[in-house]
Amino acid sequence: MASTTSPPKGNVGIDADTAAFAVESIRRWWERLGRARYPEASRLVITADCGGSNGARVRLWKRELQRFANETGLAVTVAHLPPGTSKWNRIEHRLFAYISQNWRGKPLVSHQVIIQLIGATTTDTGLTVTCDIDAGCYPRGIKVSDAEMDAINIEHHTFHGDWNYTIKPVPTQQPP
Repeated sequence: MASTTSPPKGNVGIDADTAAFAVESIRRWWERLGRARYPEASRLVITADCGGSNGARVRLWKRELQRFANETGLAVTVAHLPPGTSKWNRIEHRLFAYISQNWRGKPLVSHQVIIQLIGATTTDTGLTVTCDIDAGCYPRGIKVSDAEMDAINIEHHTFHGDWNYTIKPVPTQQPP
């Protein structure tokens, strides 16, 4: 199982913050860091807020996670923080506060400046950050049909299955 001990990977987008962008950020982390650090991983566990682009009710989020699971062969378990509790997300305190301190008082005049400031962030405990720009296009308003939702290989957990679930790769059809 993958753990959260690898260095954080920032992904600065220049388009819309959509579910497709959120999953692309996960994909980039997996391709650039995760796969090499956890070559035996069969599962990825993600904690996420309950709202925004990776919200528990966002259909595009689940569809894109299914695509990621199919591409990588990883089962993706998502544990959403209950609504209104994202302030208790450890990453908020372990990382984002340091990024904010690092760029405090500096004009964020370009994407390159933002990437450099995020990439220069370290914490008191020695956590370092890497960061890249994502020039991808992520259109807003993509509708996910009921048929696409039905095709998602999702297992809702017994405790708050609406917030906690696992999306498993869809087995490929073997030719007869």
